[in-house]
Amino acid sequence: MSHQTGIQASRDIKDIFAKARNGKYRVLKINIENEQFTVGSYKKPSCAWEKDYDPFILPLLEDKQPCYILYRLDSQNAQGYEWIFIAWSPDHSPVRQKMLYAATRATVKKEFGGGHIKHEVFGTVKDDVTLSGYKKYLASESSPAPLTTAEEELRQIKINETQTDGVDSKHQTLQGIAFPVTKQALQALEKLKNKELNYVQLEIDIKNETIGLASIENTEVKDLPKRIPKDAARYHFFLYKHPHEGDYLESIVFIYSMPGYSCSIRERMLYSSCKSPLLEMLERQLLLEIIKKIEIDDGEELTADFLYEEVHPKQHAHKQNFAKPKGPTGKRGIRRLIRGPDENEVVDN
Repeated sequence: MSHQTGIQASRDIKDIFAKARNGKYRVLKINIENEQFTVGSYKKPSCAWEKDYDPFILPLLEDKQPCYILYRLDSQNAQGYEWIFIAWSPDHSPVRQKMLYAATRATVKKEFGGGHIKHEVFGTVKDDVTLSGYKKYLASESSPAPLTTAEEELRQIKINETQTDGVDSKHQTLQGIAFPVTKQALQALEKLKNKELNYVQLEIDIKNETIGLASIENTEVKDLPKRIPKDAARYHFFLYKHPHEGDYLESIVFIYSMPGYSCSIRERMLYSSCKSPLLEMLERQLLLEIIKKIEIDDGEELTADFLYEEVHPKQHAHKQNFAKPKGPTGKRGIRRLIRGPDENEVVDN
């Protein structure tokens, strides 16, 4: 399921889109300002699309500001001119802006007319969206070569957008479901990262399909079991302060708690599906360094020894001494009598 922000195209924007579809413009840059779409720039064709491409697109890209770019090709389909849709989301732009543009991306395509869009390109660095980058994208589409990071992210976004209402359809997204994370939750995790907090608990708002803040109580290791609900799933982030081999360490540990079948099937599926996309987003965009990821059924598992051994698994430093194989077990064969050197001597063998 796509998660929309409620932002819609105004009448002015729709008029510009109509003129663009008729071939008047070569490129449109779309921004979001004050929760409204705005046209940041537009240009008419001057040459063939390949010659216009880099000179028209590259100057529109800002290092810390996402945007959408619609670029017209010279080819046409049954609906008219074909376009490239570029979602520009640079690595160093604010997380909130990245999320806003990701959540509104489907709306822009719908308002413009999805039938006109031939290809979609997702870019975090300029090399992703240059003419050369676009041609590499086309080559990857026609071969089973490994996807680049940007292409993989675009593929995941497409998967999330194709989901339909109801839990029954969620099984399609084995890669996960990327629910938006609330501002309060991101702020709390930022404080955890900066060591202003040592514990953050997140929960899924199933009705609104968001991941929000549940608790930020400062917590000692001995108190962790008390933070684990017995009747609901949760995501926990804990700043684990502890000594190890003479050093003092402060490591962020992620704990996913799922208390068996006391949770509904829908809740179990959503928490499981949202976990990986959530962690990937936090590690990539918030630069949250998670040293260990743990899954538990019951808070009583979170003892001090358990946590330490999860973070610092015991290493087998010495090989096991060679053990002489045991002899065969069970009954031996039939005893035999043989004669020794003295023929009158009988030896029991």
